[in-house]
Amino acid sequence: MSAHPVQRLSRAASRLLIGIAAIGLVVMTAIIGWQVIGRYILSSSPSWTEQAAQVLMIWFAFLAAAAGVREGFHIRIVALEEALPPRPRRIMQAVASVVVAACGLAMLVMGGELVARTWSHTIPSLGMSRGLAYLGLPISGALIFVFAIEKLIAPERSEAKDAA
Repeated sequence: MSAHPVQRLSRAASRLLIGIAAIGLVVMTAIIGWQVIGRYILSSSPSWTEQAAQVLMIWFAFLAAAAGVREGFHIRIVALEEALPPRPRRIMQAVASVVVAACGLAMLVMGGELVARTWSHTIPSLGMSRGLAYLGLPISGALIFVFAIEKLIAPERSEAKDAA
């Protein structure tokens, strides 16, 4: 069965998020490596490395969490779910999707408020807005909401192994 265009777009978005998160992790590792070299070899630790690594971690952790909702690699315990017959299992999965969607919506709303309240604050060592550093929170909240709704509306298709 061919995937619906929305599912194809969702799958592509999830893969893009995973790729961006992986790149962020690699860049953060390089920054931390430079910080260690600066501190212990050059005896002069760069002032920007710690804050840059934190900003990258905020972004890649939240983006990967959103992809985790779509791909199902987020932390969850399924022992009770798997012990249930099919109908109660589907109900439990639907309730879980609603809870996850509500959490994503809360992240979107409250994260957006955090971004708005901190936008005028500058991270001194980076010269960038603190709100920009936190922008990954509402973006990932919106994506978590969308991915959870996708699982709620079309659980069979969103959980099926994507062939492409």
